[in-house]
Amino acid sequence: MLSLTVASRVVERMVSFSVGVLLATALLHSLPEAFESGADPRALFGTLLAGLLGFFLLEKISLLRHSHHHEGDGHHHHHGHDREEAGRSGLTILVGDTFHNFADGIVIAAAFLADPHIGIVTALAIAAHEIPQEVGDFIVLLNAGFSKARAFAFNLLSSLAAILGGIVGYFLLDQLTAWIPYVLVIASSSFVYIAVSDLMPQMQRRPRLKESAVQVVLVAAGIAAIVFITNGVHEQHAHSHAKPAAAAAAN
Repeated sequence: MLSLTVASRVVERMVSFSVGVLLATALLHSLPEAFESGADPRALFGTLLAGLLGFFLLEKISLLRHSHHHEGDGHHHHHGHDREEAGRSGLTILVGDTFHNFADGIVIAAAFLADPHIGIVTALAIAAHEIPQEVGDFIVLLNAGFSKARAFAFNLLSSLAAILGGIVGYFLLDQLTAWIPYVLVIASSSFVYIAVSDLMPQMQRRPRLKESAVQVVLVAAGIAAIVFITNGVHEQHAHSHAKPAAAAAAN
């Protein structure tokens, strides 16, 4: 019982960290990359709007299905009802994470095709970026009612999308490169939607000053982790492009 209580407290704390990770990943990493790609900003904003509404409708359909099943039956909810309801957020985050991992695979494939050295560095940078995000996703799945084994299994399956993205990107890179910004935007819309519609309301249920202070610190820690990693990725990206420019100038 004590271990379950401790685990529950850790999950509550990590939800705040996950909010920082998800929002920072979407707003400071994925969306800037998408908009720096040269794609039409109006089309990207339209994709972001469609993604937010799409995930809302996905959750709404699940709610309607549940309401239809129970409406007017005069019975209390069955055991595990709350866990099933919370599971919707877990499935949504898996969809978004799968899109994000698929896009990462395409990016890694493009880097390796450009230069194996750049490909290795890019893969390491993305792996470093994924560590806090995957930890956050794992905590979100636990909080959504998944068992540790299921959360790990689904997270692993979602991560395999990076391999699929790498394979597809390697063979069809010319056709798929233009899709990368839109895939990143769809992934970002899922992260923002989950953080704002599901996780933040959970945090608001604990309004005490001490708990609120801890939440703010953990959200800031999640943001700081992504900022640190993103800055490293951008510096490496700038450095890799500076070398060819310097060589061309010397010639």
